[in-house]
Amino acid sequence: MTSEVRVAVAYHGGRGHTARLAEAVEAGVKAVEGVLADPIDVGRIAAEDWFRLDDADAIVFGAPTYMGTASAAFHVFAEASSRRWFTARWTGKLAAGFTNSGAKAGDKSSTLSYFATLAAQHGMLWVGLGLRPGWNSTKGGPGDLNRLGFHLGAAAQSNLDEKPAAMHESDLATAEHLGGRVARYALQFALGRERMP
Repeated sequence: MTSEVRVAVAYHGGRGHTARLAEAVEAGVKAVEGVLADPIDVGRIAAEDWFRLDDADAIVFGAPTYMGTASAAFHVFAEASSRRWFTARWTGKLAAGFTNSGAKAGDKSSTLSYFATLAAQHGMLWVGLGLRPGWNSTKGGPGDLNRLGFHLGAAAQSNLDEKPAAMHESDLATAEHLGGRVARYALQFALGRERMP
């Protein structure tokens, strides 16, 4: 390959739980040989960070779910990304998403759908979780990957009175799975582009 494949993880960390998920996504990306993870905290985004997003092969969006949607800080970032929309700068990139809330359902599907819509508006290609729901039979349990049963992206649940260190290991493993999945597809896309005439 002529250049390294890069997956940006563009997230807002909220109280720290979603930042832990972002770290798990990064770990999944880094586990794929030939792919670099590039974390960007959109709550403190700088001018050079936008260029890092522009140069990435894929962008994984992440934010906590507050009141049925992504956090306000993520919405500010999404609105500011309209400059990229005008120039179609992110068209053709891969995209994915992850979120966390206090409740097991917690309207996280709304946040993941919001991320998917944002990606579609930018002309990006969405990568789903690619896992069947876990913990949905008597043979399953809370340690299953995708224990909460989401498909659009990685979803986690954190008790409101617990710190990020107490996050459920299966939720972190599910986020790591997502990072690896996006990285593998980004690598395939990059190799395919090199072979195109």
